[in-house]
Amino acid sequence: MNKKIELQIGRNIRHLREKCGRTQENLAQQLQLNGCDITRSAVAKIEAGQRHLYPDEIILIRKILNVSYEEIFSIPE
Repeated sequence: MNKKIELQIGRNIRHLREKCGRTQENLAQQLQLNGCDITRSAVAKIEAGQRHLYPDEIILIRKILNVSYEEIFSIPE
């Protein structure tokens, strides 16, 4: 995996989460309620680019934050 891309996606998720007024804990709880076995610490690692995202997590993050895939995967050139 490209570390630069992982870092940017993590930044995007953090920005979108904060824009929605959610905490890492709240996002983790919402993911758990929807069937993802994830902790606040794992969310923090995703946002820091230190943990890979699973497809089901991406789908649910998009749904929970009410954002598009383009917003999650936006990579400045």
